[in-house]
Amino acid sequence: MFDFDTYQEFLFPFAYNILGSTDDAKDAIQDTLNAFILLQNKNIDNPKAYLIKSVINTSINKKKRQKKFVSENIYLPEPIATDTADNDLYLKDIVSYSLLILLDQLTVKERAVFVLKEAFNYSHNDIAIVLSSTPENSRKLLSRAKTKLKKTSQKNLISKTKNTEEYLNNYSTAIRERDIKKLEQLFANDITMIADGGDKIKVLRNFTSGKQSCIKLILEVFNKFQSLQNTRYIEVNHQPAIAYFDNDILSSCQVFSINQDQKIYKISSVVDPEKLKNIAKKIY
Repeated sequence: MFDFDTYQEFLFPFAYNILGSTDDAKDAIQDTLNAFILLQNKNIDNPKAYLIKSVINTSINKKKRQKKFVSENIYLPEPIATDTADNDLYLKDIVSYSLLILLDQLTVKERAVFVLKEAFNYSHNDIAIVLSSTPENSRKLLSRAKTKLKKTSQKNLISKTKNTEEYLNNYSTAIRERDIKKLEQLFANDITMIADGGDKIKVLRNFTSGKQSCIKLILEVFNKFQSLQNTRYIEVNHQPAIAYFDNDILSSCQVFSINQDQKIYKISSVVDPEKLKNIAKKIY
C-alpha cells in the first residue's frame, strides 16, 4: 500500500532545501506523488530513488521559474521550527538558516548539487543519476558553488550556542535594560540585520550593518513594537530564534547566526505573515 504521508515527510527536506519555502515544497511533492501514483501499474525497481529524483527535478524547475520574477524587496527564506527534530527525523536534513540564505547566491543546479552532496552525502555518481548529468559536471558545479559561498562568507557557521536559552535571555535582557555595552559584547564587529516584511508589512529598515547601527535599530524596534509583546525562545532551521507574539498572534521571528566566538554576526527578522504561518502552527 502506498503511504502518502510517509513519502511526503521523507521528500520534504529535498524540496524545501532547494526552494526555501514550505508551501512551494509541498506543491512540488504533491505534483511528484500524483505523477507517481499514475505510474503504479509500471515496474519501478526503486520507488524511493525514483521519487527523490522526481521531486528534486520538479523543485529545480519550480525554482528556475521563480528566479525570473525578481522582487525589489529583501527576500529571506521561510523559516521552519526544528525544535522537534529529534522526534521528527525528516527535520534533521533541513539545512541551517544561515546556509539557506547563502544558497540563494547559487544557480539552481549549483544549489541542487550542493544540497545533495553536503546535506544528504550523495556521491557524484548518484548526483549525476538524479540530475541526468555526469559525475564530472557534478564536481564542477560543486566546486563553483563552494567558491561562491566562500566569497560571500568566510565564517564558520555553527548551529547552536553552548546554552541557547541563557544566551537569548542575556540578549533580551540587554535590550530591555538598554545595556549597550552588553550588546556590543554579544555582537560581531561586522554584524548585519536583514528584515523581510513581504508585500504586506513595511519594516523600519531592510538591511543594516555594523555594531552601532544595529544596536540603534534593535532598540528602536523594541521601543516601537516589541516592548509589549510576549516572546518565546525557539529553534529555527537548527538555529536559535526568538518568536514575538502580539495578542497571541505571531508577528515576527528573529533568527540568530552565531560564529565560533559565540558572537552574533547576523540577525534575520522574518515579519512577512505568509512566511510565519507554518511556524505559528508548529509552536501554538
